[in-house]
Amino acid sequence: MGAPAAMAADSTPKSIVLVHGGFVDGSGWEGVYDILKSDGYDVTIVQNPTVTLEDDVAVTKRAIAAAAGDVVLVGHSYGGVVISEAGTDPKVKSLVYIAAFAPDAGESVSSLIANPVPGAAAPPILPPVDGFLFLDKAKFAQSFAADVRPDLAAFMAASQVPWGVGALEGRVTSPAWKAKPSWYLVATDDKMIPPDAQRGMAKRASAKTVEIPGSHAVYVSNPKAVAKIIEEAANSKKSG
Repeated sequence: MGAPAAMAADSTPKSIVLVHGGFVDGSGWEGVYDILKSDGYDVTIVQNPTVTLEDDVAVTKRAIAAAAGDVVLVGHSYGGVVISEAGTDPKVKSLVYIAAFAPDAGESVSSLIANPVPGAAAPPILPPVDGFLFLDKAKFAQSFAADVRPDLAAFMAASQVPWGVGALEGRVTSPAWKAKPSWYLVATDDKMIPPDAQRGMAKRASAKTVEIPGSHAVYVSNPKAVAKIIEEAANSKKSG
């Protein structure tokens, strides 16, 4: 991808911090991680507890603090809420949203999904139990990971991470995309966050937008495309 040459011309190291969303953990980034590492980037994968937004922002900020040099902060799904709040850190030079929520001030996942796009598929989220949410395992692959290898999609369904209602309701205070250059990858076959909703958030954030066919788990099914937009952000003069 030409990244090493671009980095050689820039004495400032570029670190990538990857933030996962709800129902999953950081292991889904493995394919993206492998590409970015092979292209010479320092990559950190955040493991957020996804219990409250406040805690997830704190964990992500610790990862940013530990990273070398400038940081490109990447979020998938609910991870977009986390990076919108944590991305105001001065080390963060740009943001990349991968089929992610990009809330404005005062918005949360709960408020963003309160009025779904007409005709959009309803995610198979089960009623909360003890304050935590899960997706229906039988419908997980179809809704979240339709283009992921069937055995891997089944494993993702079986290994779901409980998503706290408190995280879902966590409101962004000062969204980083208002001050930092942003990129957005729209997954056009997404059944969790409707593509039109993704396009609307990307436009509002004035993000450079790329659209590719893919499920909500596009970062798992098409790591090359995801790594490409992350490297574009890392090598852009806009990102410092």
